[in-house]
Amino acid sequence: MNFFMQLLVNGICVGFLYGISAMGFVMIFKSSSVLNFAHGELIAIGAFLFLVLVTWAQLPIALSFFITLAGCFALGFIVERLFLRPLIGEPLIFVIMLTVGLAAMFKGLILLIFGGNLHTYPRFLPASLGIDYGPVNIPPVYVATLIIGITFLVLFGLFFKYSSQGIYMRSVADNQRAALSLGVHVRRVFALSWAIAALVAGMSGIVLGIINGINVHDLSSIGLKVFPVVILGGLDSIGGAIIGGIIIGLLETFTGGYISPSLRDVVPYIVLVFILMVKPYGLFGLVEIERV
Repeated sequence: MNFFMQLLVNGICVGFLYGISAMGFVMIFKSSSVLNFAHGELIAIGAFLFLVLVTWAQLPIALSFFITLAGCFALGFIVERLFLRPLIGEPLIFVIMLTVGLAAMFKGLILLIFGGNLHTYPRFLPASLGIDYGPVNIPPVYVATLIIGITFLVLFGLFFKYSSQGIYMRSVADNQRAALSLGVHVRRVFALSWAIAALVAGMSGIVLGIINGINVHDLSSIGLKVFPVVILGGLDSIGGAIIGGIIIGLLETFTGGYISPSLRDVVPYIVLVFILMVKPYGLFGLVEIERV
């Protein structure tokens, strides 16, 4: 029972992080219907930027964290402005292939600068941050993951509900043409969606780097795990991304704990195939009905 409870806690913490990572992916899809295949590389950029600030520049941890988030936010704006905006109006496959090219370009640059070795952050989370509740131990990094994730969820919830830009983003996601006819600056919304998605990816990269260390190949593969998460939760549901992430995290953890660690990375893709066969729009996705 103790082992089960420990796996349950670990699975929820890891799955919550997957859900936060998938949230940025869903935001881009909701606003522009683009599948961002460079999401994993954006996660890696955030992790390596934080590494540079903490180890090379030796800046304080909190300052490095906020500079990393600001840098990822700016990178999202730049990517949308330089690469995505010129393709507005072109067939969607062109935009998707562009994100594939961006993924290869970002990964190549990271490999050129940092190589493919494993890098680690210095230990900076206090041991007192961990929680011991009977037989269950929650390491400090998982507690920090939950605190950061919940904080960002609350901030994003307030942003989407009360700020004008958040309302504009929701209107574009619901009906792009109607929002355009009402005077919403759709291109600005696209740019903001990419910026926020990059910020969320950067934050996820930092937390993943604390948990597993930083390796560009491993972090890029996390971007592929986003697909099972968002398909399970629903491509157009931010809340579904969180729930889908938790479900995938639990399945991975229990598979690794009770069956075989070598199978845990296969489970998300088994779930992906099953969901596509049974419920293609996911648990919380909206079924699109088109008139012929």
